[in-house]
Amino acid sequence: MSPTLIDIEELKSHESDVESVVRSATEADVDAIHRLVSTHMTEGRLLPRSREEIAARIARFIVAVDDGRVVGCADLAPLSRRVAEVRSLVVSGGARSCGIGRRLVRELEKRALASSFESLTAFTHTPGYFVQLGFSIVPHTWVPEKIEADCRTCAQFRHCGQYAVMLPLIRMQAARVPAHSTHA
Repeated sequence: MSPTLIDIEELKSHESDVESVVRSATEADVDAIHRLVSTHMTEGRLLPRSREEIAARIARFIVAVDDGRVVGCADLAPLSRRVAEVRSLVVSGGARSCGIGRRLVRELEKRALASSFESLTAFTHTPGYFVQLGFSIVPHTWVPEKIEADCRTCAQFRHCGQYAVMLPLIRMQAARVPAHSTHA
């Protein structure tokens, strides 16, 4: 028996009722984050993260939870006092195209602003995704902190095919300051 138009609309409205929650990760999320990252490494888009590394840095992670299950994660990694990086941005296959990745990046942006970082960066094979979120493609040399922290020791150094993208936060912070009213 095939679903009727009403049944399909009812399913769609039910799906939109179940919205994922983005929150800080806890120690209880370590295994789920590790599974997400490990599973999606086969796509060739992520650097490996050990369970121990994730556990040691769990305070930097945020997760998207849908129906009690972690369906996305991201790490706000400080590269210097000025620059933070979006790392380990992963959304499970079944939860993609629902805006979860966008929500994770926006939450990291808020946290980076609150921590007084001047810019948020990412190294990615899909720069268009980040450009849609307001990032700009920049030369790798604009992020020397990343090169020193991770790239120089990477076996793919200078051959990885990743793009550096950057979002200036200082300009955004100034734009969000409310203007004083000139009305008496």
